[in-house]
Amino acid sequence: MTVNSRSALNAYTKQALETEVTSASPHKLVLMLYDGAIASIAMAKAHMEGSHVAAKGVCISKAIAIIEEGLRQGLDKTVGGELAENLDALYEYMSHRLLLSNIHNDPAGLDEVTTLLSQLRDAWMQIGSAASIPASPPVEPVAAAGASYGKA
Repeated sequence: MTVNSRSALNAYTKQALETEVTSASPHKLVLMLYDGAIASIAMAKAHMEGSHVAAKGVCISKAIAIIEEGLRQGLDKTVGGELAENLDALYEYMSHRLLLSNIHNDPAGLDEVTTLLSQLRDAWMQIGSAASIPASPPVEPVAAAGASYGKA
């Protein structure tokens, strides 16, 4: 791939992502954050296995930023209560685990955080699926006032 082709592809990809973000629902945005963090960790693991230290660090830093600045800062602890507090602690743990995995070249730490993020993503996806199921129409009273069924 030539430099110009790569540059054009990167510009197209960036524009497509920006378009998707601006048109996405809040639920979809959270899914995108989970997907971005998981993808960054996968790239970090590949760089770790290939001994590409700088690229590994960039990818882990990106995953940490997504967790901290996207997922964790997006929590509303006044509305979310105990669940939001637990997620906050879990996100903090994941960020710390990624940092240690980067320092110690520990792929098991990357796998652990990927598993946690994937489980949260799956749960979030199920919440969205349940929310998108249309509610049943309201039940009408069997007999309206003054109606006479079966009478001629």
